Amino acid sequence: MPISREPSPSDRLIGHLDRALRTVAGIAHARRETPRAAEASTLTPQEQRLSVALMRVNHVGEVCAQALYSAQAITSRSDGLRKHLSHAAQEEEDHLAWTAERLQDLDGRASLLNPLWWSGAFGLGLVAGLAGDDWSLGFVVETERQVEAHLAEHLDRLPAGDHASRAIVAQMKLDEAAHADWAAANGARPLPEPIQHAMRLAARVMTTTAHRV
Repeated sequence: MPISREPSPSDRLIGHLDRALRTVAGIAHARRETPRAAEASTLTPQEQRLSVALMRVNHVGEVCAQALYSAQAITSRSDGLRKHLSHAAQEEEDHLAWTAERLQDLDGRASLLNPLWWSGAFGLGLVAGLAGDDWSLGFVVETERQVEAHLAEHLDRLPAGDHASRAIVAQMKLDEAAHADWAAANGARPLPEPIQHAMRLAARVMTTTAHRV
């Protein structure tokens, strides 16, 4: 019987590099089935353009999530936190695959700036991770709470007839809330208000740009 072993630091680094390349290249593998709606989607051309823009923004958010979780896992001092971040990253990869699939169904495209979004998010994740696990967890809480609010806004803005996109976004919102709840219950340190404000400002720049590019 083969003997299993814990991944070495070099193994983990290779894994993160593989995830980074797949994310930027637009290759994502979902372990869970795409959430499905009971009703078929019916969209006017104008509604379809809106859905494409919103789902492109959501796809960018998942590109950033891959970068953030990878950077935080690399810098984590705790094996338990590292394993949780890896698990959360897989759920975020589900989201990445679901939003990419939905964009394709809508005849839309991903953001042309995904390599830029990934790089910026990875840098933020490194800073959060190097600050310490409690700060890193605080960063997870604040990020996921902001994403949860953003997804709630998208549920309000998505066309009523776009049942497929709405089913995906609703499940994503549940997952993001669970990630934030776990981090909050496991030693997250609340981020100072200026950092929260800066994160909201950066998110606004990203979502406004990705809506169009």
